[in-house]
Order: sequence, then structure tokens, then C-alpha cells
Amino acid sequence: MFELTALEQEALSLSLVVASWAVIISLPFAIGIAWILARKDFWGKIALDGLVHLPLVIPPVVLGYILLVGLGRNSFIGNLLYETLGLQFVFNWKGAALAAAIMGFPLMVRAIRLSLEAIDPKLETAAKTLGANSLAVFLRVTLPLMLPGLIAGLFLAFARAFGEFGATITFVSNIPGQTRTLPIAIYTALQSPGGDAAAARMVVISIVIAILALILSEVLGRRIRKRIYGS
Repeated sequence: MFELTALEQEALSLSLVVASWAVIISLPFAIGIAWILARKDFWGKIALDGLVHLPLVIPPVVLGYILLVGLGRNSFIGNLLYETLGLQFVFNWKGAALAAAIMGFPLMVRAIRLSLEAIDPKLETAAKTLGANSLAVFLRVTLPLMLPGLIAGLFLAFARAFGEFGATITFVSNIPGQTRTLPIAIYTALQSPGGDAAAARMVVISIVIAILALILSEVLGRRIRKRIYGS
């Protein structure tokens, strides 16, 4: 039952690559936005917070359409990226990674923000009074203390990116070897006569990978918290 065909293995491999790159793309931006939301008060903060969480509440197909219109070859930005950098998002795995990154971004930001808000700002202030600059304070004080939330955000975003379907198929279509990730492969199998067995195999694999991501997030988070706080 669990012996995958070459096309199914290809879809699984592509999903892992897309989800991994989605997390890598999101991480620096997520840390920056989470820090701003946790540490700064400014006009428009509520609007920024709402914009960050927008992918959670709009249909993924809507996001895929926005990306298609905004980054397609016929759009100004899409054409500029292609002509100057040779970069094309539509109809290739880079677009799938971008769509997955945006869909998982709110989960990463929220986990990191909650972790930052749990850190006593007096610890950072004390480090500054001892002569550390802002970068040193972040790297030596803030970052180690926020690691549990960072790890949780990484794995949550990975799981969300791995399972992304609507935005991906709308933005980059369904191309074997390029954009057919595991969720799209499941959909394709269900549309094919006799494809139920293949769909079932891939569904089981998807669930197992999602559960493993959540378990790893919890285990690593507990170990890091124990190392930091001793309990």
C-alpha cells in the first residue's frame, strides 16, 4: 500500500523542497515583523498585524490569484524580475515556494511574537547597560530566549507550507516535476479513474509528515526551554 510510484515520489520530494524553501524565505522576515509587533508601538500597528494574518482568513485561491496578477509574466513586477534577474515565479517550483511561504508566514510570526512577548525587556536593558550594542543584545540575549517560539514557528510554517494547495495550484498550476506538490498530486489522483489507492497512500504520508513536524516542534521546544530555564 505504501510503495510509491515514481511520480508520487517526485511529488513528495518536491513538496519537501518547496516547504523547506518556504520556511527559509519566511524566517528573516518573520523575525523582523514579530520583533516590531512585540516591541514597538506605532500608528498602524493593528493594520500591520491584520495584514500579516490576512492569509489565514482569506481563501487560498484569492491569494493565488493576487500572486498570479502581481507576479505573472504580463505584470509589471513579474516582467521586471524576468528581464533583469531571469527570475520567474509562475509555472515553476519557486512560485510554489513563494505561495507556501506566504500561507505559513502568519503562523511563524505569531509563534515568534508570543515568545518575544514572554521575554522580560529588563534583561535586554541590563545587557545594554553593560555595554552591549543592539545586535549583540539580540544575538546573545533575545535570540536564545525566543528559541522555543522560533522552533515552534518553523515547524508550524513547514507543516502549513507542506500542505498548501489552493494558492499553489492557482498561481503555478499543476505541472508534474515542477509544481505538482503532494496535495496537488492527491487532487490529481482523485480526478483520475482508479486513482483512489494512490490518493490514499499520499494522504497517509501527508498526515505522517504533519504529525512528525508537530512532534519535533514540541520535543525540541521542551528541550530548549529546559536548557534555558532548567525545568
